[in-house]
Amino acid sequence: MSRRSASVPLLLLLLLLLFSFSLCSSNSLYDSFLQCLTSQRQSFDQASKIVYQESNSSFASVLNSYVRNRRFNTSSTPKPLIIVTPLLESDASGAVLCAQILKLHIKIRSGGHDFEGISYVSDDPFIILDMFNLRMIHVNIQDESAWVQAGATLGELYYRIWESSKVYGFPAGICATVGVGGHLSCGGYGNMLRKYGLSVDNILDARIVDVNGKILDRDSMGEDLFWAIRGGGGASFGVVLAYKVRLVPVPETVTVFHVEKTIEENMTDLVYKWQLVAPSTDENLFMRLAVQPTTSSSRIGRKTIRASITALFLGGAEKLVSLLGKELPELGLKKENCIEMSWIESAVWWGNFYKQASPSILLDRVPGSMNFLKRKSDYLEKPIPKANLERLWKKMIALGKPELVFNPYGGRMNEIATSETPFPHRTGNLFKIQHSISWTEEGPEAEKNYLSQIRRLYSYMTPYVSSNPRRSFLCYRDLDVGVTSKGKNSYSEGKVYGIKYFGGNFDRLVKVKTMVDPMNFFRNEQSIPVKPWES
Repeated sequence: MSRRSASVPLLLLLLLLLFSFSLCSSNSLYDSFLQCLTSQRQSFDQASKIVYQESNSSFASVLNSYVRNRRFNTSSTPKPLIIVTPLLESDASGAVLCAQILKLHIKIRSGGHDFEGISYVSDDPFIILDMFNLRMIHVNIQDESAWVQAGATLGELYYRIWESSKVYGFPAGICATVGVGGHLSCGGYGNMLRKYGLSVDNILDARIVDVNGKILDRDSMGEDLFWAIRGGGGASFGVVLAYKVRLVPVPETVTVFHVEKTIEENMTDLVYKWQLVAPSTDENLFMRLAVQPTTSSSRIGRKTIRASITALFLGGAEKLVSLLGKELPELGLKKENCIEMSWIESAVWWGNFYKQASPSILLDRVPGSMNFLKRKSDYLEKPIPKANLERLWKKMIALGKPELVFNPYGGRMNEIATSETPFPHRTGNLFKIQHSISWTEEGPEAEKNYLSQIRRLYSYMTPYVSSNPRRSFLCYRDLDVGVTSKGKNSYSEGKVYGIKYFGGNFDRLVKVKTMVDPMNFFRNEQSIPVKPWES
């Protein structure tokens, strides 16, 4: 792996020399940024359309439009100095160069669903490069691919594929308002992962702005950087502009179901057996399990646990009922529990809380609701024994609010090498767990209470999950698992969370980072750090 020069690129150096005098007399950062953009083949009018400062009447709406966690939408939340909203790829390139000239920390946002808000919050003075205007999608059914810009949502991608073909889809998340740029760069998974793997396993090419302001594709960026931005977090290496993805075939008819049972309905037996079946069954079947405290319907006022199994089967209901009648009779699945539909209708059903609606709802970029929330993640290599499940239910009831969501692996996930992409959690993992808690009450006391609940449940799960290290999923960003000190991003600090997210792939990511961004311009609280390597 060759090392790129750490010197200031020629274009940037010329801009610095040209721009240094105007900076001294500039009235504001906003004016300076506009002058800088204007000095790069843009008119002042064009530049002013994409740059917002706090005094601008649209600043608050632009900032808040893509905040997806109310914890980071309060009066005390640090605000950016300016927001840049590129209309063209060259706008993003110019913003990168100007941010360096003005020594500004840049945050890159494509959809705002990152659970810790690190794409739009920082303790350092910062600007936001918001990609929401860059959302063009070009579907090519002939070569089974699509180019999708970073600011597009998953729902928009699914809809545009459906417009072109009724027998193709793409394996990614169930939440339609998630931005493509962040989702694909951190791994990306959905309810077809057992058949087709992760989103990153189906990326063919990419376009990215590097630290020199150059726009690169797979050929010009090289295979090391292309490997890194498929699961290593794109914002550590540059500004991802677009991905070329491989479309996957889907049958004309798929089947979904949602079945719930409580402790009083022999839920524990079902959950234990589900652990044995879900990762090993037909790869066309994905069964997500969610367990959460609720009020018992049979014993008023008593708390219980409800288990919900939600499934997508790439095939018909009759075959599915026959399959689970043999492998998971504890579920008691009947044909009347199942709904046959097209793949695009299943995307709507999963993302719309098990309701059927027009596919056009996938084009809505605004979530139906927004709460305060915290998420954490774990990986399981062994089923949890039945007696331990019963103790877990008691713990969850005592805590009150946290939910656990089990996502089965197996199938295609077992066939892809750990080092194929930065995402390492492959063979040997039965499930990924999402620890989830959401609330609507405002104020620090409410936040303290709910954060305590989910952290206590996370601690309780320690004996059952992966260890040395306890692993985590980058797309479920969690600052509890480690964070760099203010602005430093040292290798030793980065290794704390880096090993949890990336395992043995962490050092390769550090090498790529050191090669392409040696001055660590692209950084955040959990970005890939730089480390000097011996030649």
